[in-house]
Amino acid sequence: MPDLRVIPSVDHLRNSDAVQRLEASYGPVSTLRALRAVTSQVREQLLTSEIEPLDLETATSYILKLLADQLRDTLAPSLKTVVNATGIIVHTNLGRAPLSRYAIDNLTAIASGYSNLEYNLDAGERGSRRTHATALLEQLTDAESAVIVNNNAAAVLLVLAALAEGREVIISRGEMVAIGGGFRIPDVLRQSGAILREVGTTNRTNATDYTAAINDRTSLILRIHPSNFSISGFTERPSLDELTAVGSRFNIPVVEDLGSGLLAETIATPAESTVQQSIETGVTVCTFSGDKLLGGPQAGLIVGAETAMARIRNHPLMRALRVDKLTLASLEATLIEHAAGRAHKTVPVTRMMTTDPKQTEQRAESLARRFDNLPGLTTVIRHTTATIGGGSTPNITIPSRAIAIHVDTKSTSAVEQLLRAHVPPIIGRIDHDELLLDLLTVDPEDDEIIVAAVTRLVSS
Repeated sequence: MPDLRVIPSVDHLRNSDAVQRLEASYGPVSTLRALRAVTSQVREQLLTSEIEPLDLETATSYILKLLADQLRDTLAPSLKTVVNATGIIVHTNLGRAPLSRYAIDNLTAIASGYSNLEYNLDAGERGSRRTHATALLEQLTDAESAVIVNNNAAAVLLVLAALAEGREVIISRGEMVAIGGGFRIPDVLRQSGAILREVGTTNRTNATDYTAAINDRTSLILRIHPSNFSISGFTERPSLDELTAVGSRFNIPVVEDLGSGLLAETIATPAESTVQQSIETGVTVCTFSGDKLLGGPQAGLIVGAETAMARIRNHPLMRALRVDKLTLASLEATLIEHAAGRAHKTVPVTRMMTTDPKQTEQRAESLARRFDNLPGLTTVIRHTTATIGGGSTPNITIPSRAIAIHVDTKSTSAVEQLLRAHVPPIIGRIDHDELLLDLLTVDPEDDEIIVAAVTRLVSS
């Protein structure tokens, strides 16, 4: 039977300088809870011979180390910054769009104090949060009115609840898509109370299919962005002009879920429709995301004709789906960058989509030169194709450059795991048993982080 008397009492440990320093950092309640758990763990390890017998001094040191580790792990934020070297610009798993410096500064300023979120400074009385950022959205999209909610699925849900509850919504069978995390668009839409009326087939739907489905219960025609998939081959899909013509003929609203939220065409998105084009074509309402091609925070943006937008704005769900001051602060700052014509330089997503591959290659060459003298390390510059990601533009790729990392003493998977365990973590991708660090999605300011992490790899 092991001698359990070597385990100091909790009270004795709490009086030590080491535990008191931990209490100052993590609080007395959390420290005491962890201390009790750790001493119980050590007692169990001794009883089961999981660890060698200890004396008082080594038991105390062991407990203090376990205590410090547990407090650090338990009370550390689970959200961490990472270096995205995957070559996927709008990476949903990595938080989608990184914010611009201007958006971060505005977000910090608003978050650190009070604001006029719902206060009219001119009138000196209560105002509405609905006034923030909406004027910029209207200006940028040429829409009559705008509404902001917490994500694009919520935007579509709210639009249908306000305009189609209890009535039929005509939608192409080829647009009944599933999005990330196993969520199916039809399941989300049915929560609005609307009745979905599918038309056409998976690969072919034409304007006459919509016309044939219209009856006295029809509320609107819904067009869904293909999001993260494409159908090729024997396909047919009516143009937006054809759909709005059907809507105009029968006096039925046309709602387009554009998804990606492109405000201006770029060399990387020649085939992607812009929000302005949707409004110009005559859709009644258009919805899109704030954290995809727009490059802002997560938000669902709704723009369109005032007659429909008034019903959407006044629907009871609006209260449940509204955004907070932090979203509005970062969204408004992002929209300002687009309105000022600076987004291609200042908004990370837009900047990455328009980066000249020669610039990425120069960075790759510079980094590779710094790795030349590291023993046991081989680096090769690869010509790669980055993607926009985020459930948008599935067929679009962007020329990029990546550094392939080979360490003589470590497997590819081991190198990937070590970089992922770095602080901050570096997330690359493995292709043909090669670890690639695609530089298009790495902020140039993070190049030094990559140098430090790779240098540490070969010395460990």
